[in-house]
Amino acid sequence: MAMGLTVFAGMATGIGSVIAFTAKKTDYRFLSVATGFSAGVMLYVSFVEIFFKGVEALTGRYGEVMGQWVNAASFFGGILLIGLIDYLVPAAENPHEIPSEAETAPLHDTSAPVPECYLDAEACRRNVADGIDDHGASRRKLLRMGLFTALAIGIHNFPEGLATFLAALEDPGLGVAIAVAIALHNIPEGISVSVPIYYATGERRKAFVYSFLSGLAEPVGAGVAYLGLRLVVGTGNGVMPPQVMGILFGGVAGIMVYISLDELLPTSRAYGKGHDSILGLIGGMVVMALSLLLMK
Repeated sequence: MAMGLTVFAGMATGIGSVIAFTAKKTDYRFLSVATGFSAGVMLYVSFVEIFFKGVEALTGRYGEVMGQWVNAASFFGGILLIGLIDYLVPAAENPHEIPSEAETAPLHDTSAPVPECYLDAEACRRNVADGIDDHGASRRKLLRMGLFTALAIGIHNFPEGLATFLAALEDPGLGVAIAVAIALHNIPEGISVSVPIYYATGERRKAFVYSFLSGLAEPVGAGVAYLGLRLVVGTGNGVMPPQVMGILFGGVAGIMVYISLDELLPTSRAYGKGHDSILGLIGGMVVMALSLLLMK
């Protein structure tokens, strides 16, 4: 079940790609509320549930004082990990920055004018069809941008996949909530990967495949990381020691807080109107709080 939820969360990049090719108009207010909602779920569950699961496991192993110190170190260690990934593997552009209406219109309406920023690639495709290839450099540059964005998103999705997987492993109900939150925030990423690859190749299928693969990094990352941890620190029957799970929970809380504050909230505020962003944020917290209370 834990792996199934992680696959579901990762597959949402494919949903973003489908939206890019089928939606006649991007609903920016919906995406603003959705990313705010996702941030609200992640922040609430990190500070109210996952952080304290780490405290419980670590204080039981190291005592009240030392356990609290180890948990705090794990939390900031998770922030440091995702921050380093952000620094070392930057996306060609903000993967949560949703392409404008003008950029996505030609994907589902061939009569729509191609945006100026993509004209070179469009001319290249026409020339290639006519046996002329004098815009190859522009086409390769655009394709490189799309592929690099897909790769960067894929690497960024590794710790997100581990977060979903570990939460679902410990508490399936909690895992469902986190999987939905991460799925919502993966939708804009799918659009961001699809657009440049489509303009570089003219192939919807190729754009969808690369978008989908970038999301599948989540279950792959979760599986590889978990199996590696079981081999290195697992007990004889393969069970993770409580202190290791406690450290992982602290780190997961840090990762989700970083994603919420650095990626989701700025995107939500950029595309919303009025109080869309804060309404989505509070709505996510309320839904998460009710879910946790009803599961007690």
